[in-house]
This record gives sequence, C-alpha cells and structure tokens, in this order.
Amino acid sequence: MNKPQNSRIQEDLDRIVAALEAGGKIYRSRSMQNVRVREKQSGDSVTDIELEVNQLLFEMLVQEGDGWLSEEDADNENRLRSSRIWFVDPLDGTKEYVLRIPEWCISVALMEDGEFVAGGIFNPQTDELIYGSCEVGAVCRNGQAPNPETKIPLREPLVLASRSEVRRGEWKRFSQGPFQTLAMGSVAYKLALVAAGKADATWTLVPKNEWDVAAGVALLQFAQGHLLTTEGLPPTFNRKNPLFPGLVGFSSAGLARLLPFLKSVLEGDKFRDCLPWARALAALDSAMIENRRQSR
Repeated sequence: MNKPQNSRIQEDLDRIVAALEAGGKIYRSRSMQNVRVREKQSGDSVTDIELEVNQLLFEMLVQEGDGWLSEEDADNENRLRSSRIWFVDPLDGTKEYVLRIPEWCISVALMEDGEFVAGGIFNPQTDELIYGSCEVGAVCRNGQAPNPETKIPLREPLVLASRSEVRRGEWKRFSQGPFQTLAMGSVAYKLALVAAGKADATWTLVPKNEWDVAAGVALLQFAQGHLLTTEGLPPTFNRKNPLFPGLVGFSSAGLARLLPFLKSVLEGDKFRDCLPWARALAALDSAMIENRRQSR
C-alpha cells in the first residue's frame, strides 16, 4: 500500500521550484556588465543580483512562524525556536558566477521538526533543476527519478572535488586514488549532482556553513545517499553555530564503488585525517552487505 502524500509538503516543494525558477529568471535577465560585485567583511564576494534574488526567495517562501537562515542575511536566533526553517543560498558559487563558469546555483532547503522535507537547486546557466522531498525522492527536470545503478556508466568512480581546494593543492594526495576527480564550484551543486546519479561522491575537508550544503544534503538524503561530517558524524542542522568542519557525501551506488578507496584509508597512513568518515562509511557498507545476505 502506497504511503499517502502530505499535501503540505507537495505545496512547499511546488513553491521551492517556483522560487528557484523565478530566481533563475532574474540571473538570466542581467548581463555581467550590469552586475555590481563587492567584498564582504569576511573577504568573500557578494553581488547586488544575489541580494535581489535573496529577497525574492524570502518573499516567495517564508510563511508566518517559519525560521530563515541565509548567507545574505544577519542570523536571527528565533530560527532555533521554529519548527520549520528555510536554509537558503541565493548564489552558491559566486566566484564561478562572476567568471561565467557554469558551476553555481540557487540553493533552497526546508526542514520541519528536525528533518529535511523538501529542497532543490537550480543552475540557471545550464538550466539544471534538481529538486525533491522526503516523499518523492530526488527528481531531475525531466521528471524522472535518478537511478545511480543505471545512470553511472561502467568506468572508474567519479568524485567531485572543490575547485578552490584543488587550486590550493589540497587534492594532490587523492590524485592516485582508484577514482577520477573532477574539480567543480558550488558545493550544493556538487551534492545535487551526486544525488542525481551523475557522480559517486563529493567531499570538502574545509569548513562549510549550513546554508552552503543544506539543499545538497537534503537531496542526497532523498536519494538514499550517505552523508557525514568530516568527524564521521551525521550532519545536524539549525544549530546556534551553523559551521561544519567539513562534509562528505556518497551516493548509495558510490559507496560500494568507492569501497577500495575507503579500505586504503583504513589500512594506510596517507589519509589519517579521513579516518573518522572512511571508517564510518566502510562499516555502513559492511552492514548493508550483511543485511542483503540475511534477506536472501
């Protein structure tokens, strides 16, 4: 018997998709010559257009009593007392956007009573829309649920790396791993691509804020993927301090495909800092294999 769908969740998902597409229209309406870029106190860049999109998302998404956490707004701890919280980044991948590298997105996730219920990302430059909910799973623009088992061709596993981390040389030690790496921008975009079955895994070993990763985490959860902080713990959201030490995301199929790498982490000394999450993922794979064996 199919589980009846929650009409409110579907309504929230519909509003997310509408808001993402409306934000995309704003980005498409402006050329880079008409976009103003300034530096924030943190040293990061911000554009006037993402502030405009941020306001649009707030107006289209937030209802009475909802909490709000966005990169472009001052944090308000009232969200800690809200049962429904929006996590928003109106432009994840600002560097890529400014350089016209098509690896950025609008990122939105909704959490209710401590669980993600809906979310999505939209890349206006490539017209990629990946959205989903706890009821429908992860869905691509064509309306087909991605199936990692069939979408990933026979090849080496593919891991999406941070373009900034690769540029700084932080991924050199992974270059001899049993997988391909592809440097890419926006972390939310990378997580969404893993959820959509277009890559096996992605990880960032540097701190990220909740608004950076929330939509990607939600989508990968909806796709039955696996997520851990770099400390080897499941990520939790709507905390007073929204900063994670780092984040690791594997698709369900990617976990099995990357098991040789996880074992090399456990058996060697080259990736000692990766041990907490590699150990947890390897143990999860073993438990899944044992469960399948017992169910036969």
